[in-house]
Amino acid sequence: MSMNKLYDTPKCKDLIYDIGMHKGEDSIFYLQKGFRVTAFEADPDLARLCRNRLKEYIDRGEVTIVEGAITNLDSIETGQKVQFYKNLDDSVWGTICVDWAERNTRLCTSSKLLEVNVIDFVSILQQHGIPYYMKIDIEGVDMVCVNVLKLFRERPDYISIESSKTRFTNIKREIDALVELGYDSFQAVEQSSIPYSQSPPYPAKEGSYVDQAFEFGSSGLFGSEIGGRWKSKREILRQYRVIFLAYYLIGDDGIMNQWKFRGSSTIRALTNSFLKLLTKTTVPGWYDTHARHSSVDAGKV
Repeated sequence: MSMNKLYDTPKCKDLIYDIGMHKGEDSIFYLQKGFRVTAFEADPDLARLCRNRLKEYIDRGEVTIVEGAITNLDSIETGQKVQFYKNLDDSVWGTICVDWAERNTRLCTSSKLLEVNVIDFVSILQQHGIPYYMKIDIEGVDMVCVNVLKLFRERPDYISIESSKTRFTNIKREIDALVELGYDSFQAVEQSSIPYSQSPPYPAKEGSYVDQAFEFGSSGLFGSEIGGRWKSKREILRQYRVIFLAYYLIGDDGIMNQWKFRGSSTIRALTNSFLKLLTKTTVPGWYDTHARHSSVDAGKV
């Protein structure tokens, strides 16, 4: 399709996409707040669990579960399958990306290789509409969903993605792609601290108020309920430079984790404390980038 001719699919202000629904933790929160949900899950066992867990919402037509994997546009063919690495030790780490599966192996987890259906994400957007908020967490393929939005005239008011932990240049590409789509305000939200650092505000700023205690692995608050100060492109990249210092030193493949000499554990502990002072959160942690579109009236949020 020519980039000069965009799809005119309407935006639905009551709709949220939960891309990577896992066990339905986020979908249930969105549904309780009064939003409709279109949810995506590649792991067939998790999709089955969610169909049971969300049955009452499915029966009322409030949620649709799309089972399969989202992959690059040029990989989509009718009836095509894709290899999915189902993580047997940490269900949230399922992925179609070989390099992510290799990282999971280095972190002492094991995977089972499955074949799953490929989702035509463009067709789903055309069928269900552009959502108000698009939460994306699909282990290495988040930017495929973001880049698909270039084909559409309307854009979600808010997007969140699980940001890269491997290279700062990847983060910059992610932010640049969001800016190209019209997003101009950003927040980096550390995910592991959400169960004890976030609670829904009262009165609610998004949908209905929910007295929610977030489960570990939940994406947490979204949109105008995140709180904190929204940052410019320059400011968010400055923040991520500090975060990536933590990744580089004590992250999954951090250089200090390889140290075995006497006193190395003390040096790591001191480094951890110093980085906590810089980032003011859990170190090294993992981060979602939340983006707000320029069309949103910041004075009303």
